[in-house]
Amino acid sequence: MAEKKNGPSYDSIMRDLRARKFAPIYILMGEESYYIDKISDYIAENVLRPEERDFNQSVVFGSDVTAAQVADLSKGYPMMAEHRVVIVKEFQNLKATDVLEKYMERPVSSTILVLCHKNGTVDRRKKIVAKAEQAGGVVFDSKKLYDRELPGFISSYLQQRQTTIEPKAAQMMADHIGADLNRLTSELDKVLISLPENDRRVTPEVVEREVGVSKDFNAFEFRNAVINRDIFKANQIMKYFDKNPKAGSIYSFLPFIFSYFENLMLAYYAPQKNNENSVAQYLDLRSAWAAKDYMTGMRNYSGVKTMQIISKIREIDAKSKGLDNPNTSAGELMQELIFFIFH
Repeated sequence: MAEKKNGPSYDSIMRDLRARKFAPIYILMGEESYYIDKISDYIAENVLRPEERDFNQSVVFGSDVTAAQVADLSKGYPMMAEHRVVIVKEFQNLKATDVLEKYMERPVSSTILVLCHKNGTVDRRKKIVAKAEQAGGVVFDSKKLYDRELPGFISSYLQQRQTTIEPKAAQMMADHIGADLNRLTSELDKVLISLPENDRRVTPEVVEREVGVSKDFNAFEFRNAVINRDIFKANQIMKYFDKNPKAGSIYSFLPFIFSYFENLMLAYYAPQKNNENSVAQYLDLRSAWAAKDYMTGMRNYSGVKTMQIISKIREIDAKSKGLDNPNTSAGELMQELIFFIFH
């Protein structure tokens, strides 16, 4: 049910493609180009055999063709192959789409038409989306990952390549690179190449050496300093980033800290908040060990203080975006936050 409401997921689309269950039309759109490229590249490289592609696969750009030309390509029948593949890159640059909408009323069953619309979405009120879905097509909205989802993405990406990564190392990469998945996977590939065959494990030391991010001054260490009320360490990290903006944005710490205190507030409502296993289960954590930070947090911060900190983080986030803040610098805002958390 969830998939129908939100549209197909990247994983479900790839699962069908690997099983050679092809849809007649794919509208791939959204802000995250990584998933759009992965799906369209898989179709381009795997539907047809190399010797079939010359006569049966067309890759065009929206600014170079008309909708009528795309429709004509799609109406063609395959030559000595099971399918014909038509991929339109930069579909957002294609002008009028009326002819394509007409084609979608009766698409050729042997054709796989792929429309790649990056840096935005096709208005779902437009006929082309509805007609694609009515024809049994796939409409995929490729959304940017939230910052909190990046460590999980990193771990999964490496796991698929028989490599593990320590949580701190994953967070270091997520904070340093951010949600640009193309750049992130490029850096991960660089790390993979550097690993010896007999030790497929990514540690903070490996990330520091290969990616150039400090293992001592990062959001993970800042979070630990806050949890343990280490005022000196928290201020040391903030000053480091304020003086070294190339190392990363101080504001990248906000979602990380907000997520922690948001979960800490929930931990207070656990049926047995003094029991690690109960807290881990209540917060849907992987293990009781992962609950240790929240047990420490409940000792160091009251429920009322936790609520006040969450409110303060929201205030600092708004100010960082210019709301009621004419000229306060990032460093000063974060110093204000640190002082509030610890006092």
